[in-house]
Amino acid sequence: MHRIFIYFRDMFLAVWINRRLIKTLAKRDIQSRYRGSIVGLTWAFLNPIILLCTYTFIFSVVFQAKWNSQVSSKSEFAMVIFSGMIIYNMFAECIGRAPMLILTNANYVKKVIFPFEILPIVNIVAALFHAFISFMIWIFFYFIFIGIPHVSVLLIFLIAIPLLLYTAGFSWLLASLGVFLRDIIQIVTLILTVLMFVSPVFYPLSAVPENFRSLMLFNPLAGILEQARNVLFDQAPLDWSWLLISGLVSLFIAMLGFMWFQKTRRGFADVI
Repeated sequence: MHRIFIYFRDMFLAVWINRRLIKTLAKRDIQSRYRGSIVGLTWAFLNPIILLCTYTFIFSVVFQAKWNSQVSSKSEFAMVIFSGMIIYNMFAECIGRAPMLILTNANYVKKVIFPFEILPIVNIVAALFHAFISFMIWIFFYFIFIGIPHVSVLLIFLIAIPLLLYTAGFSWLLASLGVFLRDIIQIVTLILTVLMFVSPVFYPLSAVPENFRSLMLFNPLAGILEQARNVLFDQAPLDWSWLLISGLVSLFIAMLGFMWFQKTRRGFADVI
């Protein structure tokens, strides 16, 4: 128990003590993505807008899909889909890059003083930057198509806590496994593709048959997506019992991922 507490403490200290380094590396990562492009950082705004227009055309015009009886207009349907994709894309971006984090930053492994356990956190911060821009675009179009957002939209920042903890835990695990098992990147890519369709991103959880609905509880994104849409569209109160349970489970996952990373990090230099 004492050792678990030490890992729990070290996990938060690693982020807090190196917060300035994390900010610097995340900023460098974001800038590197747009370095050399003509419009530069403007792509961070253009991409979500183009995706929103694409979702509107594909799902509401081509497929003529409907979310539920309360969501009837094409613009509102697109906003519902877009909100789910913001959450999924943030998670998928971090998890998809995690297996290669140590390998692409092998020079840090040779530096004993560098805290390379922060690399997954740097990845998360960079993904949060793009997710925040997408959310601001969502707010803008929500105001145009629907009206002034309800104050309940602010609860999305509480719902993001389990998402960030889940992402951190799986990122630490996959960053470590990616060093020893090079095929993990192919496995993760396949899983993320499947996860996009088995998560309630393009459909509500109520559309899933009841005999399969219980299986969705094993999907960490399912509850997050449902709660997010409740506060964003339905102006429903946050399920505090869900937040407590999800928060504890995600914290446990994060701690397990960090423990695994710390126990295996000594072998990184030998493999790389």
